[in-house]
Amino acid sequence: MKGIMNNLLEVFRFAQPGYFWLLLWVPLLISWNIFVNKKGKRFITYSSKKLIADSNHTSKAYFIRNLYYFKLAALVLFIVALARPQALYYYDLENKKGIDILITLDISGSMAAVDFKPKNRLEVAKDVISNFIQKRENDRLGLVVFAGNSFTKCPLTVDYDILKYFLKETAIGDLEDGTALGMALATSVNRIRLSRSRTKIIILLTDGVNNRGEIDPRDAAKIARDFNVKVYTIGVGTKGQAPYPVRDAYGRQQYVMMDVEIDEELLKEIANKTGGLYFRATDKDSLQRIFTEIDRWEKEEITSKRFYTAQDFYMYFIISAFLILLLVEFAKRKVYGLHKTFK
Repeated sequence: MKGIMNNLLEVFRFAQPGYFWLLLWVPLLISWNIFVNKKGKRFITYSSKKLIADSNHTSKAYFIRNLYYFKLAALVLFIVALARPQALYYYDLENKKGIDILITLDISGSMAAVDFKPKNRLEVAKDVISNFIQKRENDRLGLVVFAGNSFTKCPLTVDYDILKYFLKETAIGDLEDGTALGMALATSVNRIRLSRSRTKIIILLTDGVNNRGEIDPRDAAKIARDFNVKVYTIGVGTKGQAPYPVRDAYGRQQYVMMDVEIDEELLKEIANKTGGLYFRATDKDSLQRIFTEIDRWEKEEITSKRFYTAQDFYMYFIISAFLILLLVEFAKRKVYGLHKTFK
């Protein structure tokens, strides 16, 4: 299981927005101040304003006239602080649990057919499987090979490099020739049955008909079903005839056309019985699409929970409000000598 933090999102909000209703007092206070100022004004008549210095447009006069509004600004900041501004940092914590996939690969002599030009069936299958391995994440993968009998080439592992190495070293002739489908499936089930993963998958790739082994493929499929193992079966080979390499009496390699025989009914039965699917690959592109589909369907199990952390900013507004009030008092008492006027 692997925890991954992603989808980090920053959101600004107010934790107590109800305090913003207090802002309705601000326009009332402004209106009251305007009313009081107008009511208290007195006028005198004079012949020219040149007789009196025009002091209304100085910065000093402007500041004095707006001291009340500076106090209102401080009030607004206090109200905003009460609303508790904060930044929320959301993130999703994902727990990823990989699935177990065992690839069961036919390496019998018929896999040397070159109907998947320019390479033979086995080499093309190895290329496609290697790409499939490269795309997996958090999953354990293994490799079982079979012909006349079967064995585990690589047990389930998350070391994809070593798995691809064993896959690359797999070749026709490593085992006695034949197609022991039942033995191959039984070996694969035995290898994966003790897995603790909730999802256990076997991808069985073959181009032939079961003709070897002591275990019937249908019995092996029942065992797979009992252990909750899903089997995807893939029939590899063109329809009709395909060129097979042979050696003539002089040791020269030649190609002869031979019938392609794949027991599709049996492969469909195995897949259906275990909850998997059967595919037919007639060329490299179709085989690639099949593994792409399997890759899309069989993804790791993911559970996620959303968390967030909050950072409050109300202190900045409180400090700003106090600084404004201190500035007003300083201006009244020290700079402009207005302490007597505003008593």
